[in-house]
Amino acid sequence: MITIHIIVDGADRASRWYQDVFGAVESSRVALPDGRLIHVELDVGGSTMMLADEFPDHEALSPARTGHISATFYLHCDDVEAVWERSLAGGAAVVRDLADTFWGEREGQITDPFGHRWGLTQHVRDVPMAEMTEMAAQAFSGS
Repeated sequence: MITIHIIVDGADRASRWYQDVFGAVESSRVALPDGRLIHVELDVGGSTMMLADEFPDHEALSPARTGHISATFYLHCDDVEAVWERSLAGGAAVVRDLADTFWGEREGQITDPFGHRWGLTQHVRDVPMAEMTEMAAQAFSGS
């Protein structure tokens, strides 16, 4: 099992955003005396995600501060259109428009207000491996 633990600039605000937009449920939090959050645990679609505020003295910096991302998190949705609209209304920026893909998903990517990239996806159809392989070759030829 892998649990993601992400650094954000404003863990309290991020927890509320993930709850409002992705339907996350917060289960616990640990605050330091100065108010910074060192641990916020959320359930996001059956997966555990943990948040912490930035701690520059421990080299724990958010993508919002560094300007770099190192991963894209994928959230599989029952209604990707609704999650997409809530994301944009909540301040997310579009990286790749929501569209049907050759691998059988309706998928798009956003960057949340805290600098993390999310792929939002919903299964649309089963695609035979031979068809997927052929379509991938076509899509990435010349890349």
